[in-house]
Amino acid sequence: MFISSAFAQTAPAATGGDTSSTLMSILPLVLMFVVLYFVMIRPQMKKQKDHRSMVDALAKGDEVVTAGGLLGKISKLGESNLGVEIANGVEVQVQRSAVVQVLPKGSIK
Repeated sequence: MFISSAFAQTAPAATGGDTSSTLMSILPLVLMFVVLYFVMIRPQMKKQKDHRSMVDALAKGDEVVTAGGLLGKISKLGESNLGVEIANGVEVQVQRSAVVQVLPKGSIK
């Protein structure tokens, strides 16, 4: 009673394989992926590579900062663990990947 009849508009017949319109519809998606790669993915991969090389180069006597905020000197090296001396006679075991930064020699007094 209150609803009027809806009439569908007739769309023009689809032409088979209009490549320029298909390319133009995919182009924004490709451009967004390229921007995402250069803005987010590539810098993160570089940061991971730098961290991995820093962890591989750790040596006995290096002064480090861990992810938990502990500052100490490396006293023992292991395959996946480090012995970090945080005070005289106090040594903690941490994972290699928990090392965030290597400090310059003499930073910890």
